[in-house]
Amino acid sequence: MTAIATIRIQEQDFDTAREIAALSRGRTDIGAIVSFSGLCRADDGLTALTLEHYPGMAEAEIQRHADEALARWPLQGLTIIHRYGRITPGENIVLVVTASSHRQAAFEAAEFLMDYLKTNAPFWKREEKPQGGGDWVEAKSHDDEASARWKS
Repeated sequence: MTAIATIRIQEQDFDTAREIAALSRGRTDIGAIVSFSGLCRADDGLTALTLEHYPGMAEAEIQRHADEALARWPLQGLTIIHRYGRITPGENIVLVVTASSHRQAAFEAAEFLMDYLKTNAPFWKREEKPQGGGDWVEAKSHDDEASARWKS
């Protein structure tokens, strides 16, 4: 069977268990599924995050990195879902699911995709605080360092 890549950028929430089931349904060649769910935290009194993206460009960029993951690791499939809009603490932001015959490929591919999404995916985040206003979130050097290890 060929590897299936599902990529969605959406405003509505997602069900992690449903997405994992959809990726693995009817597949007997999958021996490992790794998932990462990113949630909005209430750090420093954060009341919400607003995520913006450039429609069309964001999907194409994420697809390009999904294709790289499929070329680098023996995956049976992957799912990437990234939300946009106003997201409050406790809500889902992102989901990455990778499926492979063996766990190492699934773990590495999921980590590669999350490092990319955290550092280079074309999303912009603005934090809301109780005192009003909002600040755009700057890139963090430790995220850039994590992503740099995947460069060949």
